Amino acid sequence: MRIKPKSQSRRRVRPASWTSTPAAPVGTTQVAPESAGSPDGIGRTGTHPLTRLDENRRLWAYEQRIKGAFARIVPTLKSIAARVPDAGFEDWAQAEVRRTLGFELPESLLADAWVAGLDRRALFAHATFETVRAMSDDYFTTDPLDDRGQSDEFRRFLLDCGFHAMNVTPCSDGRLAHAIRYVLRLPMGAVQRRANAGALFDIEEALERWSAVELGRFREGVPNTADAPTRYLKVVVYHYSSRDPEHHGCAAHGSDTRQAAAAGRERLHAFREAVENSYCCGASIEGLLIGIDTDTDRLRLHLPDARGDADLDRFVDAGALHRETARLDPEAARALIRERVANPSGGGPAPAPGMQRLIARLIEHNISQLDYVRDYHNGHYTDIGHEERFIGVGMDFAEIHLRNLTYFSFLRTLEEGACNLDVGIKIFRQLNVEHGLPIPIVLRVEYSGQVPGARERAIERCERLAEAIAQRYSDLADHGLLHTYWTVRDSQGHGRLEPVGGSLLGGRTA
Repeated sequence: MRIKPKSQSRRRVRPASWTSTPAAPVGTTQVAPESAGSPDGIGRTGTHPLTRLDENRRLWAYEQRIKGAFARIVPTLKSIAARVPDAGFEDWAQAEVRRTLGFELPESLLADAWVAGLDRRALFAHATFETVRAMSDDYFTTDPLDDRGQSDEFRRFLLDCGFHAMNVTPCSDGRLAHAIRYVLRLPMGAVQRRANAGALFDIEEALERWSAVELGRFREGVPNTADAPTRYLKVVVYHYSSRDPEHHGCAAHGSDTRQAAAAGRERLHAFREAVENSYCCGASIEGLLIGIDTDTDRLRLHLPDARGDADLDRFVDAGALHRETARLDPEAARALIRERVANPSGGGPAPAPGMQRLIARLIEHNISQLDYVRDYHNGHYTDIGHEERFIGVGMDFAEIHLRNLTYFSFLRTLEEGACNLDVGIKIFRQLNVEHGLPIPIVLRVEYSGQVPGARERAIERCERLAEAIAQRYSDLADHGLLHTYWTVRDSQGHGRLEPVGGSLLGGRTA
């Protein structure tokens, strides 16, 4: 069913732009490195010799800019709502929003305010969606995190370690949305990410992605030929809370850290079995289980047991190695990290040489992140619970790299991904609905521009998803407490996202 668009306003609403958005965020205080505290378990205030301070400063500036834009939404709308509509209200409100948020509001929402009052829920959803669009445009057009500049180097490193692909499944919890670019310090262009609730990835979907990679090797020799002795690396990232482990761990596993880790190990084992049973080449699969403390971003990387599966009781702790190597010169610190990975305490098998190199590299990357959290967040995050701004639904959002910004629900149909989305809706009932604010949902479907008709099918999928969501959560949608924003994107290249409809627009617009 197609919903007829609402009548459009006379003047086109300007898209959001960072150029007109002030840089200083609301409610964020930078802590100078020399006066910062230390994160739990790190135990020092000086900068680690392996910490990349320039990268930390760049990532902090990005976090301030993006989160600051979202933080300004509510104060700006409050100031508009506090003024009684008069003869000059519309022009004043638009000027105020342009000044603080960098875009304009739909004229229809302001023109009738003197009769029925402002539709504050619609204004909030519109402002959130425009801010998402500006963030996405910024990422895809300016490459603010230097992903493209680092991708080639990391791909070469992976091949040197014996891996031709790296696919990462973090939990869809918003506190892990920054796992790739911040916690692990990996360029998105060099790894694949598919977030799932509880990190419980769909094995059939993972098998399809593995098959696509192997077909590329066989037909095109990308990134190497199929006869090269390299492996496909599947990574599962679970999470836990060091400050409140019983209440702020992974909700999908009842905040039980061991259960979360065990579930990740079982999925990795099942994936390897699926490949072995389907293609008789399980030796080409390697698994890695990683835990992240969402309070400090501290890594634990699990080592293999006698069967080659992740050992839940044996892992390398990046926080302990940060402390142990803090007073060494860079090369000595790297050497000690490699030694601890190659000869784990307590005995047991060591990882294969290529995996040792990768684990040591990830630990070095995480050391920078530990100092980042110490220098800019007083050693641990104050928002140890959920504080996401919107729900992302559909394909993975390549541009999302900030902690507690987005709850992500990967799905192709609502029937397949309802359990993931239900978790997000439950979270946002507390975050937004209890305060009278709507739940903003951004739909994303990617398509290949090289395939005839792919864009049209992507838009139709957005439409079907939106209708299914409105029906499943009709108690929210019927009262303006849930709004959807439909976007598609050509996955070939670095093009921007394309808005194609939404509940505020009356349905499909493209």
